[in-house]
Amino acid sequence: MKFEGIYTPAITPLNEAGQIDKTAFAEVLESLIAAKVHGIIIGGSTGEYYAHTAQERFDLGALAKDVIGSRVALIIGTGAVRTEDSVEYAKAAKAIKADAILVGSPPYALPTQQENAAHALAIDRAADLPIMLYNYPGRMSISMDREFFRTVSQASKNFVAIKESSGQTGQLHMLAREFPNLGLSCGWDDQALEFFAWGARSWVCAGSNFLPAEHIALYQACAVEKDFDKGRRIMSAMMPLMDFLEGGKFVQSIKYGCELVGLRAGGVRAPLQGLDDEEKQRLKDVVAELKREIASVVGGQA
Repeated sequence: MKFEGIYTPAITPLNEAGQIDKTAFAEVLESLIAAKVHGIIIGGSTGEYYAHTAQERFDLGALAKDVIGSRVALIIGTGAVRTEDSVEYAKAAKAIKADAILVGSPPYALPTQQENAAHALAIDRAADLPIMLYNYPGRMSISMDREFFRTVSQASKNFVAIKESSGQTGQLHMLAREFPNLGLSCGWDDQALEFFAWGARSWVCAGSNFLPAEHIALYQACAVEKDFDKGRRIMSAMMPLMDFLEGGKFVQSIKYGCELVGLRAGGVRAPLQGLDDEEKQRLKDVVAELKREIASVVGGQA
C-alpha cells in the first residue's frame, strides 16, 4: 500500500450524555468520503482514543468499516500503553479487513529503541497489514531513531510509511535520506510545505475533518502539481489556523470546527473541556479568513 494524499484522523462525536454518537460518527465519515479525502484513520489522537474503552474502540473500527466499505482506505490506530492491548487492536483491524494500521510508541513506559521495535514487531505479527508508523515524542516522551527504523525495516516489509510528528526538521531530513522505504507523511501541520518539498506524498491532518478541500488543495499544489509558489500561498493562509490549533485545545478546536461546517461533534471527554465563547469566535474568524484566502489562490486570483 502506498500512502498518497490526505488522511483524516476522524473525530469521535459524542451525544449529550457523553456517549459515542454512532449516527453522527457515520455522518462524519460520509462527509469525508464526499470531500474525496484519500484515507480515514480511526483510533487516532484526534479521535480521543485514549479516552475510550477497548470495546468502544473495537466497535468504532467495525462501524467505520461498515460505513466506508472499500470507498477509501481505512487505517486503524493501535495506540496503547501495553503491547498486549495494541496487539488486540491490531487483530481487530485484521478481522474487519482494514487497509492498514497506525503504530506508535507506547506512552509512559519509556522503552529503549530495541524494546520499542519489539513492540512494533509484535503488533505487526498480529495483523500482517501495511503499517504507518507514528512518531510523536511530544505525547509519548520517546522518539523513534535510526536504530528503531533499521530494526523494523529489516524485520518486516509491512512498515511502509511514517507519520512524523516530532517537529524536528533534522528528523525529516534523516528519514528522507536514509529510509526511502518509509513513505513520509506530514504529522506536524505547520511543516507540511517542508514535508512535501522533501518528498512526502501524504499528510495526516486533523483540520481536514472540517476543511478537507483546503488541505487537499495544498497536497495537490505541492505533491501533484509541484507548484511550490502556489503551495506557499496556501500554506501562508493556513498558518493562523495552525497557530490556533497549537494553542492548547487541539481536539476541542477540531470538534468545534466540525460544528461550524454543520457536523454534529458533541463535546470532549474529561479531563478536556470545550472552547469558551471568545475562543469559538476567534476560530470562526480564522476559518473564514482561511477559506477566503485559499479560494483566491486556488481560483488564480492571488
